[in-house]
Amino acid sequence: MGLENFAIIESTLREGEQFANAFFDSGQKDEIARLLDAFGVEYLELTSPAASPQSRADCTRIAGLGLRTKLLTHTRCHMDDARLAVDTGVDGIDVLFGTSSYLREFSHGKSIREIIDSAVQVIEFIKSQGLEVRFSSEDSFRSDLVDLLTVYREVDQIGVNRVGIADTVGIATPLQVHDLVRTLRGVVSCDIEFHGHNDTGCAIANSYCALAAGATHVDTSVLGIGERNGITPLGGLVARMYAQDPQQIRSKYNLPMLREVENYVAEIVGVDVPFNNYITGYTAFTHKAGIHAKAILNNPDTYEILDPADFGLTRYLHIAHRLTGWNAVKQRAEQLQLDLTDPQVKEVTAHIKTAADQRKLSLDDVDVLLREYHSRAVTRESSPA
Repeated sequence: MGLENFAIIESTLREGEQFANAFFDSGQKDEIARLLDAFGVEYLELTSPAASPQSRADCTRIAGLGLRTKLLTHTRCHMDDARLAVDTGVDGIDVLFGTSSYLREFSHGKSIREIIDSAVQVIEFIKSQGLEVRFSSEDSFRSDLVDLLTVYREVDQIGVNRVGIADTVGIATPLQVHDLVRTLRGVVSCDIEFHGHNDTGCAIANSYCALAAGATHVDTSVLGIGERNGITPLGGLVARMYAQDPQQIRSKYNLPMLREVENYVAEIVGVDVPFNNYITGYTAFTHKAGIHAKAILNNPDTYEILDPADFGLTRYLHIAHRLTGWNAVKQRAEQLQLDLTDPQVKEVTAHIKTAADQRKLSLDDVDVLLREYHSRAVTRESSPA
C-alpha cells in the first residue's frame, strides 16, 4: 500500500479510551463509530472485551451495527482474551506482546522464545476462526532488532495478516521509523502497521515515514487522544496525506465529516479543539499579513497547501490590525457593497492601521470605519462645488 494506497486503523474507541478525560458511554461509542464510518476510515479498533463486562458488551453491540468499516479489537496475546474477542463478532483481532527489555523484565517476564510460542498459538487460533489477525510488538523502538525480526519472521510464516510496529513511548525519530520499516519490509511479506505515540511531537512525521518506507496501515485517534499525549491524530494524518496527493484523499474520505467528529469527541472528553489544529482549528485558514492576503486573493495556492472547501470550510482574511493591506480591505468593502476607489481604499486602510496602533480592533470596528468613510465620500461627491 504505502503512500499510494494506505489504510487508517482508527483507534479512538480503544486508544482514545485511555485518554485522561475519556469516558464514553454506550450511546456515545455508537455515535463515534457511526461518524468515523461515515468519514470512511477502513478500520475501527475497539477496547479489548477482556477489559470489563461493558467493554465486551460494547464490542458485541458495535459489531452488530452494520457498519461498512471493518471492526477490530485489541487484546493481549493470550488465548483467554482471543476467545472472548472471537465471540464478539468483530472482523479481526489485534494482539500485542511487549518485546523490549523493559517490558520483558518489568511487565510479563517472558523470553523471546516464549513470546513466539504464545504468538503462534494465538494467531493460529484466530485464523482458524476466519478472522483477520495482527501481531504487534510493544515498545518496538527500545527492543533489540534481532529479537524483533526473529519474532516478526516467525509470525509472518504462519500467515499473520499484519505485523505491527509500536512506538509505545514516543521515542522514535522519523529516520528511525523509516529505517525499521524498510528493514522489516525486506523480512516479511504481510502488511505492516505503525502505531506512534506523540510524547515528543513526532507522531505524524513518524506515521508518514512509516508509509513511505513500506508500511500499509497507520493507527490514529480523533484529536490524537490516548495514553499520555496520545497518538497520531486523524486530522493530522489526513492533512499530511492530502498535501501529498489531494485527489487520492478526496476520493478515499468524506472530508467535511472531520469537523463534526472532532467537535463531538472534544465535547465528550471536555477539551477545546486547539486553535492551531490541523484543518479544523479556527486559525487553520486565517490569513493576516497584508502580503499574504493580497496573494491569497489572487491565487489561494500561494499560501494554502490545503483547500478549505474540500473540508467544508472557508478561509478568512483577518483585516482588523496594523498589518492589514489595502487589497484585503478592498475585498471587505466589496462584501459590504461599499463603492470605493482604490485611492479611497488605501486612505481608509491608513486610518485602520492608525486605529490599530492604539488598540485592538474587531471586524465590526473596521466595518464602522469603512461605512463612515464611504458615507463621507458620498457626501463630498454629492456636495456642490
